[in-house]
Amino acid sequence: MTETPKLRGMANVSYWAADWPAARAWYTELIGFEPYFLRDGYAEWRLGDDQDELGLIDSRYRPPGAAPGPGGPVLYWHVDDVHGMVARLLAMGATAHEPPQNRGSGFVTATVVDPFGNLLGVMENPHYVEILAGRAAR
Repeated sequence: MTETPKLRGMANVSYWAADWPAARAWYTELIGFEPYFLRDGYAEWRLGDDQDELGLIDSRYRPPGAAPGPGGPVLYWHVDDVHGMVARLLAMGATAHEPPQNRGSGFVTATVVDPFGNLLGVMENPHYVEILAGRAAR
């Protein structure tokens, strides 16, 4: 008997950029280190507690029919301070999309549009903190 296919975790989130060299420099500054994988028009960073993968792709490789600009699903990156991270992103040239919103029970979310037209979500997520604390207790 085979197991029913299931989602096991985020493998990669990809952002598009028409000015790929500028976007690569911007994300390198935001993340704080160079991508671990690099080829013409594509860069990947592994970051965060789970080494999640952020891919940056030159817009010339955008699939046919994919709409440019902000829209669609939003991936929220956990941060310890949403207000501080939004301030940093705005100082780096992002534009406000949705200001920090208290969603209750310790959840705070915000979105910005990076200088290349991608939605970038940040979130204070108490479940994320609980999972990390549980790992540390093992």
